Amino acid sequence: PPPFPPPGVSVPPVVVPTDADHALEIGRMHFPEVGSPGGPASLMVHEFDIGYLVYAGYPPREDPTALPPAPGGSNIVISKADGEVTFLPNFPPEPAVELYRRLQERPNTP
Repeated sequence: PPPFPPPGVSVPPVVVPTDADHALEIGRMHFPEVGSPGGPASLMVHEFDIGYLVYAGYPPREDPTALPPAPGGSNIVISKADGEVTFLPNFPPEPAVELYRRLQERPNTP
């Protein structure tokens, strides 16, 4: 999953992305460095009507029947309306977008 900033480190400012490339730039702040040990091999962006899903790509496993070395992880969605970043489970793009839509439909409760 994307790391949480350590105490005393500022959180990246909220920025509304202008396009998919800008969303990817913003998304990089929420994931380990691409190519770092245990980090993703790439980051991808899936644009949809109300946001940008940013998710990590990992190299294929040598044994495709083996379990992933580090199951889990997170995706993020960056809102096109206000730049808010929402963390989601590591689902494929379409189910992740559907989950994000359901979360946006819920009324805010104190």
